[in-house]
Amino acid sequence: MFTKTFWIQVVLAVVLVFVLCLGYLYWLDWYTNHDQRIEVPSLEKLTLSQANTELEELDLRSKVIDSSGFNPEFPPTTIIEQNPKAGKFVKENRQIYLKVNPSGYGMVTVPNVIYKTKRQAIPTLQSLGFEIGEITYKPNYAEDTVLEMRYKGEVLESGTQLRKTSVIDLVLADGKRPVTTPEDSK
Repeated sequence: MFTKTFWIQVVLAVVLVFVLCLGYLYWLDWYTNHDQRIEVPSLEKLTLSQANTELEELDLRSKVIDSSGFNPEFPPTTIIEQNPKAGKFVKENRQIYLKVNPSGYGMVTVPNVIYKTKRQAIPTLQSLGFEIGEITYKPNYAEDTVLEMRYKGEVLESGTQLRKTSVIDLVLADGKRPVTTPEDSK
């Protein structure tokens, strides 16, 4: 039914496909650096230049993907996170993605909490990242109402830009009638 020439060509085609597949697999191993493993070093708390030097020695590249929110547990302008993580294995010329700690907390606009109650003002300020310092009282009818905000002893106007975590002192009304003297009524 099939001739001898046909079967020879089928066998040659199968052998050729086998040799091509085998050659392709060897080439693929060589091209993709199969079995090459470089351990990713820990770059946390290093500056960007120190990290780049360390990565270049290992034939790796870096890319800064984010300056995340300031983290006080890490020195300013140092690496706080990396991907792939330290200890993972990669091939040469692989890119390591880095997150850098900013130089400090960002600036936040002070909201207007004058004539708001203590119960409203404190959570508003804390939600923006401010810390509440000393609370003092002045004579005024509206008990626990914010009369003034102070920063480092100076009166603080709403709309002022301060660093997150700044300490704001509050002056509240004590709920008592202001004392008047005969000179005040003139």
